[in-house]
Amino acid sequence: MLSTRDLSSLPELGQFRRLCQSLATLDAILCPEWQYRYYSFNSKWADGQEMASMRDGCGDSYFILFTEAGAILKGLAHNSAAWQKTLDFARPLPGVFDQVPVEFANFLCESAFSIQDTTFCIWRRRGDPSWQVGAIEPLDGEDPDGSAELLRLLDGDPEAYRTWAEDYFETSVARSAADHIYAHRPLTDEIVKALNPELSLVDLEEDLAEIAYPTLMQ
Repeated sequence: MLSTRDLSSLPELGQFRRLCQSLATLDAILCPEWQYRYYSFNSKWADGQEMASMRDGCGDSYFILFTEAGAILKGLAHNSAAWQKTLDFARPLPGVFDQVPVEFANFLCESAFSIQDTTFCIWRRRGDPSWQVGAIEPLDGEDPDGSAELLRLLDGDPEAYRTWAEDYFETSVARSAADHIYAHRPLTDEIVKALNPELSLVDLEEDLAEIAYPTLMQ
């Protein structure tokens, strides 16, 4: 299971970025109302930076910053043991940020990410052989920092997203269309309508421009 205890199923940087774009694109198609979406991707976050996020509407979230150096992610799970200890410490647990590379220093100062409200942090520089996590004192429990719950759709399995989305959005999700977007293939009107008959590529123009997801306009 993907979590800070085992990050081996988290994709490499390029594939990870494309996955985040795919998740945001699927949410944009299935849920035109922005406030009810889980996943977003802003390709124009800042000069040389892109930002992906997940917000569940109940306070749990993660933020990912993509830079020329690589990517860094911080997550917050309110029901986790790590969050209870964070409240006791009145700051993130020792080790969560202590080993974050200097290349990501700006991430730790970004107020939009609510850095103080963090239960786990992972990162990967372009030269790193794998994803990294700080040296944190182990906590008891199956998912003590909430990372397994928050990262569960980041292993690249479209079926996991389809199962989740059908439950959350209360609609059927066409398997072939979800696979198409997970594979990061250019979006067409046919794929959009297979997921949401009431939308077209034109309707999604603004969202897709922000996400920077490839399209085939007809």
